[in-house]
Amino acid sequence: MQAAQTTGLILGIESSCDETSAAVVERGERVLSNVVASQIRTHARYGGVVPELASREHLQNIVPVVRAALEQAGVTLDAIDAIAVTEGPGLAGALLVGILYAKGLAFALNKPLIAINHLEGHIHAVLLETRAQLHDGIAAPLLALVVSGGHTHLYLAEERAGLWSYRNVGKTLDDAAGEAFDKVAKLLGLGYPGGPWIDALAAHGDAHAVAFGPINIKQKPYRASTETSPRFLFSFSGLKTAVLRYVETHAMRERIEARRAALAAMENPNAQDALPLCDAETLGLIASFQRAVIDDLLRKTLAAAETFHARSLIVSGGVAANRELRRRFTQEAAQRALPLAFPSIALSTDNAAMIAAAAWPRFAAGEFASAALNAAPSLKLG
Repeated sequence: MQAAQTTGLILGIESSCDETSAAVVERGERVLSNVVASQIRTHARYGGVVPELASREHLQNIVPVVRAALEQAGVTLDAIDAIAVTEGPGLAGALLVGILYAKGLAFALNKPLIAINHLEGHIHAVLLETRAQLHDGIAAPLLALVVSGGHTHLYLAEERAGLWSYRNVGKTLDDAAGEAFDKVAKLLGLGYPGGPWIDALAAHGDAHAVAFGPINIKQKPYRASTETSPRFLFSFSGLKTAVLRYVETHAMRERIEARRAALAAMENPNAQDALPLCDAETLGLIASFQRAVIDDLLRKTLAAAETFHARSLIVSGGVAANRELRRRFTQEAAQRALPLAFPSIALSTDNAAMIAAAAWPRFAAGEFASAALNAAPSLKLG
């Protein structure tokens, strides 16, 4: 199926959650286009992603988004070497839209189809940029923290014979960090997605106003042969409950509802609109919550890096766009002389460029998906 002469161009398609994206990437490192159609306005009124609405939006967006990606890249479908698509994890209906479209393209064009794990894509969002900037890329073994609305995972990654392998050494037991940001923002009467709102407002509050303690995890006895070490497990549901308890014990409900109503009356409000609606106590609570999340992510990630003798560290996913997180990780990594890389802000959230980049090693190795490819909502990596 693979042509004798290749262009090195991969068309990537991503539809795992609430963003429809298509991109053209050359040899896993040069982004020719990366088009993203966001559904934020569709889901904002509900304070979270509604799966049925997400699938409907993907159906409407997939054709124009792919067409736009090709036009921006200045290429035709005939010039593409392969089609790469997110297999999972994600929302079943959303994934199916991208997969079925990719399968149709691959069949019609007689091009290889490459299935990519969404989490691997987030890791390659960093790798594609470091490959373009550094002659030798980033040193392996590397430890990758993938932190987003749906995931908080630690992976030890190495490259062997051109292909990357992943070992899952840390994970969340309940809410992912990004999900906790969304839920706390909603609890405090702020907008969706909550991450950017928390990020912007926390800068105006006292991060030590509320003494949230270290996050302690209680779980069944650890079996070394089958489970991740408790040292590298994450849990943010308790912290979310602590914020709720603070709200209740400090009589903040009336202020929250007034803020929620005021923002609802605005057209496309943002964090700057919310700032004058937040008193010092609210801003301190927001900043303290953010500090507690970042403290936990930082402490466990650095401990894992030391334990597994990682030669470099990458942080990727939507939460990697958080400015305070970037500052804290950069500061602590520098003190340890540990090379650290983040994706650009544009590649932090879900996008198809990361899917196309992750597909390049598989294309080179001839690892193609079969016609039986289907959505895998709970797909694991490593």
